[in-house]
Amino acid sequence: MKGTFLKFYVYEQRKHDHKPLYEWLLQKAKEIGIQGGSAFRAIAGYGRHGVVHEQRFIELSADLTVEVEFVVSDEQSEQLLEAIRRENVHVVYAKIPAELGVVDGKG
Repeated sequence: MKGTFLKFYVYEQRKHDHKPLYEWLLQKAKEIGIQGGSAFRAIAGYGRHGVVHEQRFIELSADLTVEVEFVVSDEQSEQLLEAIRRENVHVVYAKIPAELGVVDGKG
């Protein structure tokens, strides 16, 4: 099945509706019927301002990027983006064509 790989990039300490934005995105996706999503924390990176962020052993509260991703139908992708727009959330995303499938292992 053809679909969309939808990725969001958020700072881990950014909040929306009193919770981390990455958690809010996962919750919103679940509410609209998306069957799965994942959040991954970066170990280092930089954004449009060129400031490099990285976690060091002595830092307890680094503000690194969290990538939140979903592999969904094109319709679900638009539903999630529209839900985000309605909430007036500022977020960077990438929308990439994808092929969805399952390998059942029953050779």
